[in-house]
Amino acid sequence: MRNGVSGEPLPRALVRINGDGATGVLTDGEGRFEISDVAEGPETVTVIKPGFLDHLEAVADSSMSDARDYVHSVIVAPEMGDVVFTMNPLNSIRGQIRLSTGDVAEGFQVALLKRTMQDGRAIWQSAARARTNSEGVYRFGELSDGLYAVYTEPAMDSEAANYLLAAGSGNNVPRQGYASVFYPEAHDLTGAAKISLAGGQQAEASIALTHEPFYSVTATVTSPKAEGAGGENVSVQVMDAQRHPLPYTAQYDEATHTAQAALPDGRYSMLATATPNLGTGTVTFAERFNAVGMASHSFTGEVSFTVASRAVSNLRLPLSAPGSAPVQVMVERGPGGISQIDDPRVFVTLSQTGGWMSDGIVSSYAEGAASEGVLQTMPTPPGSFWVHTSVGTKQICEASFTAGGASLGREPLVLGVAGASAPLVLTLRDDCAKLTLSLPDSVGLSAGEERSYTVYVVPDFDSTQDVVPQTLRPSTGGRITLIGLTPGSYHVYTFDRPVALEYRNSAVLATLPGQAVSLAPDQEAELTIEVAQR
Repeated sequence: MRNGVSGEPLPRALVRINGDGATGVLTDGEGRFEISDVAEGPETVTVIKPGFLDHLEAVADSSMSDARDYVHSVIVAPEMGDVVFTMNPLNSIRGQIRLSTGDVAEGFQVALLKRTMQDGRAIWQSAARARTNSEGVYRFGELSDGLYAVYTEPAMDSEAANYLLAAGSGNNVPRQGYASVFYPEAHDLTGAAKISLAGGQQAEASIALTHEPFYSVTATVTSPKAEGAGGENVSVQVMDAQRHPLPYTAQYDEATHTAQAALPDGRYSMLATATPNLGTGTVTFAERFNAVGMASHSFTGEVSFTVASRAVSNLRLPLSAPGSAPVQVMVERGPGGISQIDDPRVFVTLSQTGGWMSDGIVSSYAEGAASEGVLQTMPTPPGSFWVHTSVGTKQICEASFTAGGASLGREPLVLGVAGASAPLVLTLRDDCAKLTLSLPDSVGLSAGEERSYTVYVVPDFDSTQDVVPQTLRPSTGGRITLIGLTPGSYHVYTFDRPVALEYRNSAVLATLPGQAVSLAPDQEAELTIEVAQR
């Protein structure tokens, strides 16, 4: 066992076969281990050591799999040579929150974001939270290699200032506090410094916070329902000027029909959503943004404003029913197409573009049978979304998906309060191609750790269908057949390790070697992947 960064032996690492605790052994002071009486043939081996990651996980993005799912396939044979595993040291971020008042920032909440991959696109997702200690110091440990951003949660001077609707409060409660700040001194993710970690790095990220006033913001919420009508839950989200959700508290006062927040200077918007009151309990952020959890008679609305050293009032936030323009579906029949085919179900989901707190939330948007010619969409809050299409049978594939003629494989779908403003048209085809990938003859079974390869087959054309990475290894035949591929040109990218590929970024793909392959309608093609020689 070796340290993947320094190359030095790694003592006291746990090595187990098939996850069996009875087979577990610890490496000695020279990083060596031995497990006796192991049967010949393929075995799976896991390696664990606190403060380290198996190099298979360390080189991959954590969104690909659970942190403990990475295993080594080893071909056991008599008198085999040594098997060498490597582990990479974990990283950490430490910092101190300094206040302009000179007070100690004890108990301040600090959040960590990590750049990850989702469906071929880079996104930012919440990774961890910490609280500062009695010296104003926070720490995030056990971090894998990657790109991170740190920000502070807003902090108010008093508990009373946090409760906007408490009796006797409202505009009469002076509010002072500390705004949410990204390291080192930005108020949004765009201006934040990105922290790159690798090889056991210990980064410093201290943040200076300025004590400043928070001003009352009040917006009157109106909806098509009669004034005073009950039976609804109204949730309010504060967002920045780019519509990225912010960690500021917003509340709805049912008695006055107002949305209220206390905010420092800046440009903002409020998004309000009214849903049927289905009982007691809180509504989570995901539920507010997930179209599945919203009934067709829900209402939503948004208002933008600027806070400039004074309270903001007299805002109006009208709610209306979200639009739900249907998706038109057409199936193109090729000359060699399938005469008899089960009526395929079509599923369309959405994921939010940009952002950070809500990024990665996926919601169902439309579903139905292709033969019906139309998919009814679900009411969805306004925003910008990437579209993902899945067809229930691999006999049918996507030809195109457009909004007013613009390709949704290249441009996001923009939904306003009234829904999509342009006609949505999904075109399918029944002359899909097949592609069989195989390892070269030079990659065969041999004693020791088995070689495996991650393969992406990426279309050169626009598509809302996601690319699923494939794993090829000799012990499982070294071949795999992909069906339901849209005819056209592709590039095949092969890696000798797990990789979360940003395959929707043409600039990233341009830096990688790939094999070109062109698939004709109804073609059954074969390709031997190119692998690096060892």
